[in-house]
Amino acid sequence: MKKTVIVIGLDAAEPRLIDKFMSEGYLKNLNKLRQKGTYALLESIKYYCAEAPWTMFLTGCPPTRTGYWSPIKFHPNIYETELVEAYNFYEYPPFYALNKDYRITVFDIPQTALSERVNGIQVLGWGAHCAQTPSYSFPAELFDDIVNKYGLHPGLHKDHADCYSLASLYKLEEMLLRGIDLRSAICQNLLKQEPWDLFLTVFGEIHVAGHFIWHLSQTNHPLYDIVGSHGSHDSMLNCYQAVDRAIGEILTQAPKDAYVIVFSVYGMNTNVTDLPSGTFLPEFLYRFSFPGKFALARGDLNSELKPPISKCKINAGWEIWSMKDDPSVIRRFLRRETPYQLFKHIERFLGPVNQPDLICPNKLDEMFDPLSFQPAEWYKAYWPYMKAFALPSFSEGYIRINLKGRESRGIVSCCEYDHVCNEIINKLYELKDPRTGIGMVKEIIRTRRYALDNNFNYPDADLIVIWQEDSPTDVVDSPDFGRIGPVPYFRTGSHRSQGFFMATGSGISPNSNLPVGHILDLAPTILRLMNAPIPYYCQGKSLLNINIAS
Repeated sequence: MKKTVIVIGLDAAEPRLIDKFMSEGYLKNLNKLRQKGTYALLESIKYYCAEAPWTMFLTGCPPTRTGYWSPIKFHPNIYETELVEAYNFYEYPPFYALNKDYRITVFDIPQTALSERVNGIQVLGWGAHCAQTPSYSFPAELFDDIVNKYGLHPGLHKDHADCYSLASLYKLEEMLLRGIDLRSAICQNLLKQEPWDLFLTVFGEIHVAGHFIWHLSQTNHPLYDIVGSHGSHDSMLNCYQAVDRAIGEILTQAPKDAYVIVFSVYGMNTNVTDLPSGTFLPEFLYRFSFPGKFALARGDLNSELKPPISKCKINAGWEIWSMKDDPSVIRRFLRRETPYQLFKHIERFLGPVNQPDLICPNKLDEMFDPLSFQPAEWYKAYWPYMKAFALPSFSEGYIRINLKGRESRGIVSCCEYDHVCNEIINKLYELKDPRTGIGMVKEIIRTRRYALDNNFNYPDADLIVIWQEDSPTDVVDSPDFGRIGPVPYFRTGSHRSQGFFMATGSGISPNSNLPVGHILDLAPTILRLMNAPIPYYCQGKSLLNINIAS
């Protein structure tokens, strides 16, 4: 007889933080599951670690099979990026697309799509962080029914905050806590409707808290001492405890003999990628392509290092834009001190601006560019003239070589490709954080064997820069290209590639540990517990070696 399998994802929950909170007695329901069942850490790919894992979980395939590395696609014919959002699932459907033999409920998981092969309920885009899917459901009327009864998630498409403002951060926390309560109520209601073969939901609130609230409770970020409240109010703990309570509430509606899985496909720690990938790398490559020139955040190697920025006038993105280099002292001053809506009218009276030029994030907003917040995107008018440029990124640094025969206006010949790659690699390894003396680069990966090695399933980047993870950095020094920064922090938490898995149910040994697994093992594990067929293309294996009754 089949048993219900309840799968609850904790999006970007950090295993070490969960262990800490459990050991301190704060996460009673998770600790109970941990004691009743088994536990494993999960590995993932070491790059595109923020962009690819959910698709890997959903399909059971690595990016080298699906060709899906990121929701951002670069078009070399027009030097533009496109936010393509989730994988299309045409070739490799979600693992739970099992036709009529299994009754399924999928509620608000990120980066997927409705599947006609699911027999049951699907609700997407209700409140998932970075959902990358429309707000819709099957049956179609169900989404409106849920919204009419419970409302939309209060953080849908607006789950961000100013990391320098306690008021903004506390408002975000309240929004997340309200969303967690609503998610719990909806899930309880859906579980009561029938004994599902699979019930799958994901708490995205942990993801948001990790990105924006990390520094309010975790001492390993420089803004902890600048912004953190340091009282009894621990915003990260509050969010984790709210999710823990919600898990307990949801499981009150579970069949007594249900299998229960709680997992994350990646973790979170202090942010060591946003500024290096999004701000330092595009400026480094600009200076590499145009020696002696500066575009953004020009510093002086020979001057005393400025202290970290402790306050932003508007937000971190505008503060970074205000650091745009300009030969006109007046223009620099007004850009820094004047609101954009006023400055854009004044600027035309300040004399001509060299073309091409960086594109203002506000102007990109007016052009409905969804990547306007990423400094890498500000450089795109220069891309046709650069040897190499940084692609927008949510994690590691991504470098595209401007290659003849591939890019429509490429300037690096195939015979120069290796030399340019090696030159960039050598100079990146020389980058240091002047505050700590730490080298910025941990590893650089080449994705192609030769210049025109253009397999469809390769990522857009030719080089992937994996940054050091010892400490966050607001300024970098290059012996060849000078200092970049200091600049303000944007988000205070960034992803780590390690996730976790815990499971309880018949045949699973209590308080046991499994060897380290892989996130590709999650889909086969769930399907095995459902006694469902595992698609041939799934590259993982079940984490659990137990007998499942037919």
